[in-house]
Amino acid sequence: MSVTETGATIWLTGLPSAGKTTIAYELAGRLRGEGHRVEVLDGDEIREFLSAGLGFSREDRHTNVQRIGFVAELLAANGVKVLVPVIAPYADSRDAVRKRHRTEGTAYLEVHVATPVEVCSERDVKGLYAKQAAGEISGLTGVDDPYEAPESPDLRIESHRQTVQESAAELHALLSERGAA
Repeated sequence: MSVTETGATIWLTGLPSAGKTTIAYELAGRLRGEGHRVEVLDGDEIREFLSAGLGFSREDRHTNVQRIGFVAELLAANGVKVLVPVIAPYADSRDAVRKRHRTEGTAYLEVHVATPVEVCSERDVKGLYAKQAAGEISGLTGVDDPYEAPESPDLRIESHRQTVQESAAELHALLSERGAA
């Protein structure tokens, strides 16, 4: 890592199957190719390891987001570009993470992957929408549990209107504009 490497947390929020993780890994590859240190804090992996035992109540979801935010800020403060494709359905939870970054003087960008629920349901990458429709699960974000879309994200990506590469390029352009790429 160069002495001048600037870290940042890039939080990609959106509904399940919106394309958050796909875009994050596409951007991670591009950033690594440019010589940046990059980590992807995948929500599913975090739930398995860092937040095992947490459920999906509002309180548990908030705790999960705060844990991820804490780790992301630590990495970003140490020169890593941290991509966080995590639903984070509640505005107050995301705001608390943003505030922590601001307090620590660490760059933070919020990206809303604004894919309509109908498109996410068709993609249904993990089969969650089908399970919810069949009555096998409840509390699916954006269907029978709330999702509070960001009012003023740093970037809003409509992944259903462009390719993964175009979405990642749009985000890369924002990082460059903000001095984080």
